[in-house]
Amino acid sequence: MSQPAARTRRPAWNRKNPYAAEVLESRRMSGEGSEKDVRHYRFAIGDSGLEYQVGDGLGVRPINDPALVDAIIEALGASGDVEIAGKDADLRTVLSTQVEISVPSTDLLEAMDGRTHDGELEHVLATRDKQALEAWLWGRDVLDVLRMAPLGCLSPDEFVGLLGRLQHRTYSISSSPLSHPGEIHTIVSTVRYRSAERDRGGVCSTYLADRIETGDRVGVFILPNRSFRLPADDATPVIMVGPGTGVAPFRAFLHDRRGRGASGRNWLFFGEQHRASDYHYHEEFEEFLADGTLDRLDLAFSRDQPPAEGVAKDYVQNHMLRHGADLYAWLEEGAQLYVCGDATRMAKDVDTALHRIVGEHGGLSDDAAEDYLSALRKDKRYLRDVY
Repeated sequence: MSQPAARTRRPAWNRKNPYAAEVLESRRMSGEGSEKDVRHYRFAIGDSGLEYQVGDGLGVRPINDPALVDAIIEALGASGDVEIAGKDADLRTVLSTQVEISVPSTDLLEAMDGRTHDGELEHVLATRDKQALEAWLWGRDVLDVLRMAPLGCLSPDEFVGLLGRLQHRTYSISSSPLSHPGEIHTIVSTVRYRSAERDRGGVCSTYLADRIETGDRVGVFILPNRSFRLPADDATPVIMVGPGTGVAPFRAFLHDRRGRGASGRNWLFFGEQHRASDYHYHEEFEEFLADGTLDRLDLAFSRDQPPAEGVAKDYVQNHMLRHGADLYAWLEEGAQLYVCGDATRMAKDVDTALHRIVGEHGGLSDDAAEDYLSALRKDKRYLRDVY
């Protein structure tokens, strides 16, 4: 009697072994006149076995900018074809795919200490002042540091050994398996800036925007985010605060809630600079409003107000405060509240606004309002995915 064929196990796609997903679409979302370059990406996952839930992140393994790689090789006074000990690859390949050449590592800075004769760097390293070091590093990359030292002061092997590993970048998934089977979507703001007479950009965002075309393949894997899930009860109301690309998981949430026929109400706060050029996914959100998936949609466009002295810019937290009584009523009815986006300012401002809302409309003292929010966090009804 013949034995049944052994079941072939699909590989576990992860940071070290990403899946080569085909790029189905790379579409610029920012309209004419926008100060940003925000893009929507669709990746095919085919029969990869990749599975995700809304709220999860997509890990993308980038490849470094070849122009920057070439400039570093030149600054080393080396050949890109030289083999690197222990890497089983030549210098150009290692610099392109294996090591971080955007943010200089501490090991590199310390190795350069005494070789550069840069008094500011020597002082920062000597004092171990973290804030001063971050300020010194702002706008500088590995090439900047290398050019501060004499040509040939480090061999290619020594240099590579001082660099950190090239890390994946994580983006919130903006699709739902229910509505977009066989695909994963995300929205990415392309980072571009100029410093010290050089144009620079985000490692992964410019890789996707400038060097990847439809039909190309990109290494991806799923990063589960179990602390940012939709409520198990489809009748639970949901409040979502997601300015800019922070709206990504909420597009996914809305597609998922509609696909599941969830009866719970949905309220979205979205903000950007200009309505005409930066209202991402506007057609879909207007459709969600029209078909009843979205019960409320509050929009804040910070640069659409006429410039005038004393006129504050319009942000999502202003709309939260404006509708504070309703927002508090939703929370009292059991709503779950989600915040996604910038951790530096937006998330703090939103948290401050929530504190004011529950204090004012709940008749609570500052301490009691903080206890109220703490209870929401403990009960997993106030969830944040900030970066």
